[in-house]
Amino acid sequence: METENFIKACKVAELKEGVGKRVYLDDEEIAIFKVDGEVYALNNTCPHQQARKIHEGFIEDHGVVCPLHGWKFDLTTGNVAPDRRGLKTYPVKIENGFVFVNVTKKELSW
Repeated sequence: METENFIKACKVAELKEGVGKRVYLDDEEIAIFKVDGEVYALNNTCPHQQARKIHEGFIEDHGVVCPLHGWKFDLTTGNVAPDRRGLKTYPVKIENGFVFVNVTKKELSW
């Protein structure tokens, strides 16, 4: 089981409905979105061409669309399609008006 590593990302008040915000937490670049009052955190790098532009994407049908090539990622799962992985997602919690993101490092086992 992963240990909790929630890091303060931003104030909830800084998030605009349907508009992404880029933050850097523990060497990870993360895109945060508030949609229908819920807050989501995803990796900011599109796997298509490694473009760090997800935070600039637009919201459509509970997904964020990469502004460069139109790939759409589910806000909850990060998947491009139900069976096709896309972006890493991060657990989020809201406390005292702040957004906290659980940033877990990739552990390589050689």
